[in-house]
Amino acid sequence: MQVLVNSNHSIDVSSDLEERVKVTVETELERFADQLTRVEVHLNDENSGKSGPQHKRCQMEARVKGHDPISATHKAESLDLAISGAAEKLSHALSHALDKFNRH
Repeated sequence: MQVLVNSNHSIDVSSDLEERVKVTVETELERFADQLTRVEVHLNDENSGKSGPQHKRCQMEARVKGHDPISATHKAESLDLAISGAAEKLSHALSHALDKFNRH
């Protein structure tokens, strides 16, 4: 499973941040690894440097072999919380969708 990390101009994706994202995604989604080709992670600061509640946004899109992509988004006060929240939501969405695919 390949993990791609993207951001808008307001977030600098350092190698440390990229590694934290990859570890979070791989840890949370490891049980689906053989069914996924890649996970695209999009990081965004919706206030562009201004402070405010839940202004960090993380969207994750999982590419499932033979199916449409599945996406989850989470907003939080910090990037780490947004990343872990999106990974958890994506895990639940994948579990639900793959159970549904396997029943048919």
